Amino acid sequence: MAWRRHVAWRGVATTNVVAIAEVVRLPLHFAAVSKVCAVCGKKPGFGHHRSHSMVATKRRFDPNLQRVRVLLDGKPTRAYVCTRCLKAGKVTKAV
Repeated sequence: MAWRRHVAWRGVATTNVVAIAEVVRLPLHFAAVSKVCAVCGKKPGFGHHRSHSMVATKRRFDPNLQRVRVLLDGKPTRAYVCTRCLKAGKVTKAV
């Protein structure tokens, strides 16, 4: 089950991207390279593929993330933001 393994990194056993960013002292938008929204923290959901014979195999439901230029502390930066946050206007885009 490598796809469900927890991250044990520098003494922190977590799957939280924000905690990893604090340990490494990187800005949040750099740590959010995995499938996590930088605004709301939406992550992949897990479920099953169901074949015609109803055999269940594991799958992931990834959020719809877009790489956009956003204003972060007054500077334009690229971040991965889900389309739900973009449509809701939770992000100020850099022009």
